Amino acid sequence: MFRFHYKEKVDWTRTYVICANHTSLLDISIMAILCRQNFCFIGKESLLKNPVTRIFFRTIDIPINRESKLSSYRAFKTANERLKEGKSIAIFPEGKIEEVYPPRLQDFKNGPFRLAIENKLPILPLVMHDIWKLLWDEGNTGSRPGLGRVSILPVVETENLTINDIDTLKDQIFSLFSNHLRQSM
Repeated sequence: MFRFHYKEKVDWTRTYVICANHTSLLDISIMAILCRQNFCFIGKESLLKNPVTRIFFRTIDIPINRESKLSSYRAFKTANERLKEGKSIAIFPEGKIEEVYPPRLQDFKNGPFRLAIENKLPILPLVMHDIWKLLWDEGNTGSRPGLGRVSILPVVETENLTINDIDTLKDQIFSLFSNHLRQSM
């Protein structure tokens, strides 16, 4: 079961770059339940190997090979096209689930913030609390029933920002996540 805590009402008619911390296989399902609009994920290319996720990553979502600059460029270009079509993009700015248990917030990549600034779109920050306790990425710690808490933080506007503000925006969003996770412990 999941509980969503909204810091303010979300206008689902807007297009967003949706950013969430990533600690569990459940994070993707949670975002699919939460988002009330047409959106797609940017996710690891290895999801094309799974018969269930392959369907989505071939048709709806955007696969990325983290080791390839060309793949990153293609994913970024496709994401720009989807945003221009009015589709929101969901992305985990950490880039992956770190293999540290219990998980902790990892450094953010620039991609989501560049997408938001270049397209003058707001960022919708989602903070996943303790979802990893229900089901961790590798599954080797098992799963258990419980309540998964998700905080939907206020939208961060980017319309007055330039490419020179990417690092500042990235640091701002990282601080939001870090502070929110620390306060909820």
